[in-house]
Amino acid sequence: MEEKKKTADEIMLDRMKEMKMETMYDRYQAQLPQCGYGSLALCCRHCNYGPCNIDPFGKGPKKGVCGADANTFAARHFLRMSGAGTACHSDHARAAAHLLVATARGEAPGYRIKDVEKLMMVAECFGIKTKDRKINEIAEEVGEMALMEFGKPYGTLLFLKRAPESRQKVWEKLGIAPRAIDREVTESLHRTGMGGDQDYRNLTLQAMRVALADGWGGCMIATELQDIMFGTPKPTAGRSNLGVIKKDHVNIIVHGHEPQLAEAIVLACGDPEVTKAAQAVGAKGIVLSGLCCTANELLVRHGIPMAGHMTIQEAAIATGAVEAMVVDIQCVMQSLAEAAKSFHTKLITTLSKAKIFGAEHVEFEEEHATEAAKKIVMMAVANYKNRDKEKVFIPASAEPNIVAGFSHETIKYMLGGRYRASYRPLNDNIINGRIRGVVGIAGCTSPKAGVCEPSYINLARELIANNFLVVATGCAAGQCASDGLMVPEMKDACGQGLREVCEAVGIPPVLHSGACVDNSRILIAVSEMVKEGGLGNDISELPVAGACTEWMSEKAIAIGQFLVASGIYTVFGMNSPVAGAPDMQRLLTKEMEEMCGARWDFESDLKKIGKMLMDHIEKKRDALGINEKKERKLYDMAERRALERECKPAAHH
Repeated sequence: MEEKKKTADEIMLDRMKEMKMETMYDRYQAQLPQCGYGSLALCCRHCNYGPCNIDPFGKGPKKGVCGADANTFAARHFLRMSGAGTACHSDHARAAAHLLVATARGEAPGYRIKDVEKLMMVAECFGIKTKDRKINEIAEEVGEMALMEFGKPYGTLLFLKRAPESRQKVWEKLGIAPRAIDREVTESLHRTGMGGDQDYRNLTLQAMRVALADGWGGCMIATELQDIMFGTPKPTAGRSNLGVIKKDHVNIIVHGHEPQLAEAIVLACGDPEVTKAAQAVGAKGIVLSGLCCTANELLVRHGIPMAGHMTIQEAAIATGAVEAMVVDIQCVMQSLAEAAKSFHTKLITTLSKAKIFGAEHVEFEEEHATEAAKKIVMMAVANYKNRDKEKVFIPASAEPNIVAGFSHETIKYMLGGRYRASYRPLNDNIINGRIRGVVGIAGCTSPKAGVCEPSYINLARELIANNFLVVATGCAAGQCASDGLMVPEMKDACGQGLREVCEAVGIPPVLHSGACVDNSRILIAVSEMVKEGGLGNDISELPVAGACTEWMSEKAIAIGQFLVASGIYTVFGMNSPVAGAPDMQRLLTKEMEEMCGARWDFESDLKKIGKMLMDHIEKKRDALGINEKKERKLYDMAERRALERECKPAAHH
């Protein structure tokens, strides 16, 4: 039997072990066994009466000092995670809105409006008049209106009306249509404080509302405004894994989630003066690559290579060939500062709200973005001479090609063309069974899954082999990209039906749709599928599902909750965040379906998740009646004549 070749990530981790460099996998092992109370959501520290624990086996305490039970503990934790995840995405969106306003006013040199069509669409959603107005004037008002979505005193979020009317009625009935984004986050914290909301069902309703403020608010605002300023993604070729780092170039890696500075660094790297400076220190040029969601943002818009996903950020530094790792916010590990000490790499933070002890800091300000970007690039160039060539080790493995940039608009265009852009071909191919359904895979990567365990790759391969189209975002997309799943040539790994569709349209079977905030593109896509007709009257009736096999961040919980609240069955791997509270677990995994037409599932055996998703989608197909085989009726001559008489139009006199 042929020995399986090691991936670039595995090669790099072996190298780090030889160097006695600590990794997140080592630290995870050192944490074992992890706190049993915490993993079951049965530890509460929301006031100084505690920390309080509840014994899941019934021998110890059954309530906290204040009388809160296991369900209240778990529901409060779940709501706080949903609120924190919403805060992360929404603060990202707020930064995008401020940048749009500054760009429109001419206060952010280097930025401009790139997608006027998207600007006009968002203006229409916000009820902004566009006739006989200048582009920048419209853009400024769109940005101001977006900022109002965070703190307006009355009404509900404007983007909610993009959902099917049937879904809006569900939210109205449950009383969970989100109001201002900041209000929902603040109320979530208020409710979970000591003496606040103590009904686990009511707490879960607020978790739905704050998560909807994320999906149809923060995420959607971030995605749409970034498209306006940086361009709506279109299919773009790129490459993936640590092999994109080049030993004879100055290597700069951008890491995090907010692409504003990264976009400025893209421009700075193309400056002839910078290129000359790189050559003057003996480098052939500059290679810019990305990690995590900043990598996804630059990949889908520019084809800039992706060095990897979240769990290999330390390994990138350990190549010894990275002159600067430039970070902004979210999923950036404090251990990077320690890893950088073993090499010449400069770790550079860029936001005052996200500093790391031991890193250098270059503050990002919109009005000075180009200067800050150029300063950072020149710092990297000057650092090239400090590289220890003996320490350079770039894993020798293939750099898979990727075709990324499948925004909602791109998918619609590729299916129907410029003049007839439509989801009708997708719906038709789901109805005729060539495509069984659509699965969105999103979220984090985690050491809990095992060292370099390719859970998203395994899941995606299983799904496409069974004719399920896959849409991927975030680090899940990054992992799939490293396996070469995101090129049209991967049609050979598909079932016959999906293969025919991929060949006809020219798309990969796994579509890269962007960063974690870009899960809002999935919400728009499923809404369009409902509006196109033929697959039910609500998102909850569609043969679609969502999955996150290696969730880590609170953002993932917020995403899962807004998918479920929007009507999409969602499976999370690893562990349930409410496992110690049976009633709360039952609410999420069973009763929620009665409330909003969708539910959660949690499955620790990652190999079972594919079947769970496929079985769910087949049930949806059964309910729609599209799994029924139509009998072929063979008519004899007499029956044909009778049929012709029935169909013949009446004569008009």
